[in-house]
Amino acid sequence: MGSSKGLAVQSYCFRGFKANEEVAAKVKACGLSAVELCGVHADFAAPETFDRVIKTYRDAGVGIVSIGVQGFKNEAAKEEKFFDFAKRAGATTISANFPPDGAQEAMRTAETLAREHGIRLAIHNHGGKHWLGSSQMLQAVFRQTGPQIGLMLDTAWALDSGEDPVAMVEKFGDRLYGLHLKDFVFDRARKPQDVVVGTGNLDLPRLFAALRKVSFAGLLILEYEGDVANPVPALRECVESLKKELVNV
Repeated sequence: MGSSKGLAVQSYCFRGFKANEEVAAKVKACGLSAVELCGVHADFAAPETFDRVIKTYRDAGVGIVSIGVQGFKNEAAKEEKFFDFAKRAGATTISANFPPDGAQEAMRTAETLAREHGIRLAIHNHGGKHWLGSSQMLQAVFRQTGPQIGLMLDTAWALDSGEDPVAMVEKFGDRLYGLHLKDFVFDRARKPQDVVVGTGNLDLPRLFAALRKVSFAGLLILEYEGDVANPVPALRECVESLKKELVNV
């Protein structure tokens, strides 16, 4: 039997619940003990709230391994607070987005902050309509940036972009800092619908074989955006689906 050790969940799955005490309890109810915390559940621009939020999760036995997705717009004073929260929480990574306008300047500022704070940034590829949704564009970005900026590969949004997430793992292995493990099915108009991971278009055995091939050592973050009012049952199914693959990673 596999283990869920090393698997986190994105707090956006629990966006229907605002109290962090309740979110932490639901993380545990999924059989997990780690979270990527998003802006629904923390104000990363308000340092006076940081310790209270972090303590809530620590007291519940839930580690904060990452935060985001955070937008970086070349606003160093504001963005430094993101890194402050991550360091206080013991997180290693910030899931990131950059605007197409002024991206080079925004990335340079973010790289400097990441280097100073020892926290990695990982670009979230947000689908076919997102300018960073394609492998070609990500390759161009990584040629122009250093190792402080890598990829948080969202497997479902890769599918939405017409990309093969397995091929993306192999292509970006050295800049792959995390995955959002997420699965879609599509209707005839290509509108996506979240499903239990591994039951849609995502080939889990191939994906995890590729992760082993590139000696992946980053974050694995489960994400399921369906069933907003009661996401725990489907998330528990996701955890069970992933266990046999996680044992070998």
